Amino acid sequence: MNKDALFETIEKHKDQWISISRYIWENPELGNQEFKAMEILTAELRKHEFEVETNIVNLETAFIATYRSNKPGPTIGYFAEYDALPEIGHACGHNLIGMMSTGAAIALKEAVDTLGGKVIVYGTPAEETNGAKVTFASEGILDGLDVALMVHPSGVHERSGSSMAMEAVQFDFFGKPAHAAASPAEGVNALEGVIQTFNLINALRQHLPDDVRIHGIITNGGDVVNVVPARAQAQFYVRANDKNVLQETSEKVKRCAEAAALATGCEFDISNHELGYDNLHTNEALSELYCQNLVALGVKPEEIETDQDHGSLDMGNVSQVVPAIHPYIKMDDCPHSGHTTGFHDAAGDSRGFEAMILGAKTLAATGYDVLANPAYLQDIKEEFKRVGPKSSI
Repeated sequence: MNKDALFETIEKHKDQWISISRYIWENPELGNQEFKAMEILTAELRKHEFEVETNIVNLETAFIATYRSNKPGPTIGYFAEYDALPEIGHACGHNLIGMMSTGAAIALKEAVDTLGGKVIVYGTPAEETNGAKVTFASEGILDGLDVALMVHPSGVHERSGSSMAMEAVQFDFFGKPAHAAASPAEGVNALEGVIQTFNLINALRQHLPDDVRIHGIITNGGDVVNVVPARAQAQFYVRANDKNVLQETSEKVKRCAEAAALATGCEFDISNHELGYDNLHTNEALSELYCQNLVALGVKPEEIETDQDHGSLDMGNVSQVVPAIHPYIKMDDCPHSGHTTGFHDAAGDSRGFEAMILGAKTLAATGYDVLANPAYLQDIKEEFKRVGPKSSI
């Protein structure tokens, strides 16, 4: 058994897997509504003798698919995403990610039979919003996993790098309605609470580290112009390269809202409108294996770029509890960034599908290395121990 056998399996099923990816692209579903995507991916895994569990951590479209050997060995985890974006569909290429991880796992199961261990596909809904990986990590779903791998499509090849920790903060302000012309003095303007929160945050920016990002929207500013708004709402993402800096910054942002409420006479509530994401800690030993396999499959080393800015990822939470990587695979002739119509189009044609097959091969080969060479896994685990598992935010 060698890597060529894995590649032959992927080539054998390539047309079927492209068809599955195209089906998911043609039927985009928002986070936690990905029933069609989940069903077609799990059907393919069942066909290849994986044991499938669904409705994981009370998420209807989450799944775990496991293939076990009769021999001891490492547990390799591949992570599948398959949610789409509102209006613009699969403009982040999750139709490719879901099938890429699924295909890699199916190919690797033959090596598992020979070398021992097991391979698991984690179906994780809603990466764009309430990422399921956050809950998988915090609820112990990943216990016993030795390595965690996934690849994201892009316009370039890129090593697994870092991502920003993020908290999704919501402020609800409550005032008192009054006729805005006849008796404004009787009202308490909740919208002013929101506006002053923005003003205070803008004043705060000059005293924050360069890597911090704060961006927000007003989701409720009142109902009619001639009534003093009795309720207003704003939602923010607060981001930083390190989750400790994020926590400090989030507290400052919350104090801005508290001060705005005090100044305007409003009551206010603080909540989270989405789950927060930890920053990604790439396991460099595992990342190096991935890059070596990518080069062996024909990509020139100088084509592999390093750590561009990609915002926040729920794979960050996975990386806090298990050695993990999240590299990027190039879609040829795609100069477009994610979440654009150009990227959407590439994810649904030959550019995306060719990247998907290359990514599946590279993921499968990297998993093979971990199974076949105990020294690699020892290096991966020793590095992870040095970095240390971190608690989620």
